[in-house]
Amino acid sequence: MASNSTEDFYASTSETSQGRVFNVSGQDWESITSEIGDSAAERVVVNMGPQHPSTHGVLRLILELEGETVTEARCGIGYLHTGIEKNMEYRTWTQGVTFCTRMDYLSPFFNEATYCLGVERLLGIEDQVPEKAQVMRVLLMELNRISSHLVAIATGGMEIGALTVMTMGFRERELVLDLFETITGLRMNHAFIRPGGVAQDLPAGGLDDIRAFVALMKKRLPEYAAMCNANPIFRGRLEGVGHLDLAGCLALGITGPPLRSTGYAWDLRKAQPYSGYEDYDFDVITWDTADAYGRFRVRLDEMWESLRLVEQAADRLARLEGAPVMVGDKKIAWPSQLAIGSDGMGNSLDHIRHIMGESMEALIHHFKLVTEGFRVPPGQAYVPVESPRGELGAHVVSDGGTKPFRAHFRDPSFVNLQGTSVMSEGGMIADVIVAIASIDPVMGGVDR
Repeated sequence: MASNSTEDFYASTSETSQGRVFNVSGQDWESITSEIGDSAAERVVVNMGPQHPSTHGVLRLILELEGETVTEARCGIGYLHTGIEKNMEYRTWTQGVTFCTRMDYLSPFFNEATYCLGVERLLGIEDQVPEKAQVMRVLLMELNRISSHLVAIATGGMEIGALTVMTMGFRERELVLDLFETITGLRMNHAFIRPGGVAQDLPAGGLDDIRAFVALMKKRLPEYAAMCNANPIFRGRLEGVGHLDLAGCLALGITGPPLRSTGYAWDLRKAQPYSGYEDYDFDVITWDTADAYGRFRVRLDEMWESLRLVEQAADRLARLEGAPVMVGDKKIAWPSQLAIGSDGMGNSLDHIRHIMGESMEALIHHFKLVTEGFRVPPGQAYVPVESPRGELGAHVVSDGGTKPFRAHFRDPSFVNLQGTSVMSEGGMIADVIVAIASIDPVMGGVDR
């Protein structure tokens, strides 16, 4: 077919099947409507993201506007797809931890915990996991809850112009990441919680660092309350914004702070305890406004409860000096007699000397365990945990081999994003930013 060489069939017009396209780059709204002309009364569709700084990574929001009022809001996801779940099918059960820890990168310990709890249920070793390993899991998860909530409050504050809150939040988060580095050797993506226990014991001086952090946070957390709780500007931006009541949360499966901000005290640590949470003393925080301000207050108060849990876990660890942190079954247990060197890396020299120089059987076993992995009986398991964003669960399926037949995660960020349209439609375009920030989505957990 002959074609006109001067006509570009791919990019020649601003007319599309959805109507005319307008490029908006920060100018006043009046200049946009004047350009639209007679069609100013018609709908305007705006793409917010996936590079917008307020979309928490690479979330795309398709907003239909009438003036500055949002008449329709839709989410576009998939820009951060990593294929983690599929990749886990080609790795051993222990190697799978290294993959899933990278999903929700703000709460890696929760990804590891739900996956390992599922594997341990399939193995039938839930009762054999040492007490010290369970206590260390609780300690790390609660420290992680604090660091995640700090980022939620910091980035949420930044997006509405409260820059002091942002700098404070990241200042405190650095302290938590320093603790993670002390305990695991890494600031993020730790792969520390493993089937059967944890990778290694607490290093020397670890408990002292934890207690010093708790003491400091008890001084710092009131600063957030003083800065925000009664601040009329802060409250004016959050109160009544992103309203989502209990019926809406239940209909959409939304959990975490958005659900508890409706007054419903649903927390898996109390409702379906795991890792020994039933033996700890803490309260489930609720609010009664079902809006962005309520979600902020829930997260702020939950950090206090996490500090209580960290203190209790530290006291228990002090009584468990020298106790094992990995199951005794050597056919499952990866070596946990490790020690982090001054460079943050390295294994216990005594352990290396044993497997390399003293026992050929130990060397063969170590080689097979690392390269082939252990077999998991056929079956499937789902053990959810209460992550900073809500119910996080791993559905792990085994066909009896050394690798997962299927690993699928129920990530709260993915489910909670369903509330975007309900919270945003009928409000102002500026309130979309607040609504999204109040559910604190992490796109690494959404796309996986």
